[in-house]
Amino acid sequence: MKFSPTTFRAWAQKKVTLLGMSGVGKTWLASLLRRCDWFHYSADYRIGKRYLDEPILDLVKQQAMQVPFLRDLLRRDWIDIKNNIKIDDLGPVLAFVGKLGDPRRGGVPYAEFMRRQALYRAAEIAAMYDVPMFVKKAQEIYGYAHFINDVGGSLCELEEPGVIDLLARETLILYIEVTSAEEENALIRRAQSDPKPLYYRPAFLAEQIPLYLQEKGLADIDAADPDDFTRWIFPRLFRARVPRYQAIAQPHGYTVTSAEVARVRDEEDFLELVEQAIARKPQ
Repeated sequence: MKFSPTTFRAWAQKKVTLLGMSGVGKTWLASLLRRCDWFHYSADYRIGKRYLDEPILDLVKQQAMQVPFLRDLLRRDWIDIKNNIKIDDLGPVLAFVGKLGDPRRGGVPYAEFMRRQALYRAAEIAAMYDVPMFVKKAQEIYGYAHFINDVGGSLCELEEPGVIDLLARETLILYIEVTSAEEENALIRRAQSDPKPLYYRPAFLAEQIPLYLQEKGLADIDAADPDDFTRWIFPRLFRARVPRYQAIAQPHGYTVTSAEVARVRDEEDFLELVEQAIARKPQ
């Protein structure tokens, strides 16, 4: 959607998609707005609750079946296993995606990892196509005035043009950009200090794995330390995603910086920031 500052301010039922790398403040901002009559649509929550619920539970049950006591209880249907994902705790999704590497060190072997990556991609695409339905639910069922779409950091990796077309048609896309080397390094340090499972484009992963193996003197990625590989690849992933985010934001949306987002304290600050982003984009 295209706006002037005036038409955005007058937009009675605002719908905004937050675009950017994990850690730039999307979920923090969405949580702040949730307290101000905005419906918070978390893509990862929808993925985990709807589209990956069964695969997550299958994985948990597969692990539980290796324990004789639990195996007996499960086969007799005496216990039930539940996916208890929360918007502010996406642990089940992270556990399902996993980290590529040596299974003996908590990693996921390459073939299984790629299977899960494909499932995650399909789930994220489906969750984005659900946005119009949830906009309607937010307004007609729950009575929210506005809608904030908190997308995963991997949205730019999906290579599904229909998703971007839909979000550009239904929402204002707001890209949160990291502009300084200091902020970039801080985000990378945070990700490396606590490495989390990530989605990678297959082509990107195919390029990076041989480089990692050569650098580490390994013959097979299934022998890699999962945390070490995740730390190693994150800066490369970050820098590969930046032009992909920009390719979405330049024709379809507006851009703010993570430093500007960090200064937002309430809804009014947010609205002013969006208006500034609209005003400074060349028409």
